[in-house]
Amino acid sequence: MRHAIALPLLLSFVPMLAPAQEAAPAPADAPAAATVSDACAVWAREAAFAQSVADHDAAAFAAYLHPDAVFISGKRATRGADAIVAEWAGLIAGKDIVLRWYPDTVDVGANGAVALSRGPYWMENPSAPPDKRYRRGRFISTWLRDADGQWQVVFDGGAGEATVPATADEIANLIVARTECPAS
Repeated sequence: MRHAIALPLLLSFVPMLAPAQEAAPAPADAPAAATVSDACAVWAREAAFAQSVADHDAAAFAAYLHPDAVFISGKRATRGADAIVAEWAGLIAGKDIVLRWYPDTVDVGANGAVALSRGPYWMENPSAPPDKRYRRGRFISTWLRDADGQWQVVFDGGAGEATVPATADEIANLIVARTECPAS
């Protein structure tokens, strides 16, 4: 019987709550909502970030990093742009391992201030036997728009999936699947 009384009582409050559910106007100094062009800008930054490694350009690589960036590898975190550049020196140089990646998804939030880019990455060890030459996985990068409107990486790491062995055909399929920003 209590439920029979409580339901009408609860329903009587619904009309009073409706105005509270309306979105409040954004403050005049709030950043504009994210746009399709924001997503494509992050897409382009992620692709250029990857290209800096393909070009073995440590200075260009460093330019994409927020000074306080954190890169996650397993349970270990490398903190700060200088430490990340030092740790990635071998990968950037392409000495033992060749690393490649590209975005396949970008989402922008926080009124256009923060973005997540995700996509496949693969590693090649040219000196390994053919059955152990390639590994693949997925990355996730968090980008922050700075005061000048430039996107910088603040977090980077695997996207919850372990790096797994891959065949040359699987890597070729990843390369062929690369696209431009679908919203452009």
